[in-house]
Amino acid sequence: MSTVLRQHIAAIVSLTDTEFEQVLSYFTTKKLKKHQYLVQEGSEVTQEYFVVSGLLKAAYTNEAGKEHILQFAMEDWWISDYLAYLQQTPAQLNINCLEDTTLLCISIENKKKLCETSHKMEHFFRMKVSSGFVAQQQRILSLLSNDAQSRYELLLSQYPRLFQRVSKTLIAAYLGVSRETLSRFSGK
Repeated sequence: MSTVLRQHIAAIVSLTDTEFEQVLSYFTTKKLKKHQYLVQEGSEVTQEYFVVSGLLKAAYTNEAGKEHILQFAMEDWWISDYLAYLQQTPAQLNINCLEDTTLLCISIENKKKLCETSHKMEHFFRMKVSSGFVAQQQRILSLLSNDAQSRYELLLSQYPRLFQRVSKTLIAAYLGVSRETLSRFSGK
């Protein structure tokens, strides 16, 4: 399990075995079953999560009851309700498991301590935040400027594995289209 995190970190910074063991000591492990909630709207969010195995969905449900999927997270991805996590406010999102899931969890306090004691990890987390901002900006721009079929094709080219693991209904919700519209794009 720690091998996945080590490889993930190594893509940005190099750690000695001793340094990695120190980093790992700041994390805890959590295992959830398919359909279990990791975060529920209104709850306290004290952790950021690294996905070791499994698949999750982060979604916002509006006042009319319509679910808007903000993010999927599979192996080697991070997920949380970041507004709630960073500002210590009640969760606005529901995050639930689409598959049995194993996570490495880090509290905001442990993340701060880790970054204070390790310049390498501070750099790692800064790079992850930067890439997250870029991905979020790209998604917003795609939603604003691309038609639904272009968004579908972009998602398919970027994350082909996702299409093998997520129902077409959820893919449609993520893209902001109906299931029928998605079927026309995919030819099925």
